[in-house]
Formats: sequence, structure tokens, C-alpha cells
Amino acid sequence: MGKTRPIETINKTIENSVCFGVYHGSRQIGFARVVTDEAVIFWLGDVFIDEEYRGKGIGKKLIETIVNDDKFKGLYGLLGTADAHGLYEQYGYIKEPEKCMVRKPV
Repeated sequence: MGKTRPIETINKTIENSVCFGVYHGSRQIGFARVVTDEAVIFWLGDVFIDEEYRGKGIGKKLIETIVNDDKFKGLYGLLGTADAHGLYEQYGYIKEPEKCMVRKPV
């Protein structure tokens, strides 16, 4: 879905989110963003690791960093994923019908 967004929309999503980047030197190889009210809920989205770097635990470290961030502790975590349920389950997310997952407060 993100691949088809206009650059103006992508820029606006970044400006209005808490963003996490993963870098190898000066090259960005990973990204995720979080939308939150900072009181009850956060939504994790646009998680991406460059294909060349996948399978090396980088995505796991990125998700671990986000779910353990003090800003999000005690909040409900939501995300939508088509194929990475196993990754997110390792961090407390629970499968819901279709593609929805919920991470209950710890």
C-alpha cells in the first residue's frame, strides 16, 4: 500500500508520526512509524526492511525497540499485516480475524 502513496502523502505521514529508522552507515535500510494518542493506543505501520538486509534479525530488533519504548508502554498496540504475523506475535501481538492484530498492555 505504501508503495503507491504520493510523496506528499508520505511526507505528511512522517511529519505526523513517531518514526524509527535503521541505518547501515549512511544508508537507510529499515523504517517504521507509529501513530499514537500517547494515552491509550498506538498503531504500528509502514514497517520495512530492505530486501538485502532481511533474515538478519534487523526487523526483530526494530519491533523490539518500538514496543519497549517508554512512549508506548501500557498502551494498546494495533497493526495490520498480511504476512508477518509470526514476527509480531513474538512481541505480544495476538491474531484477530482477517489481518488485524492487537497487542494488549503489559
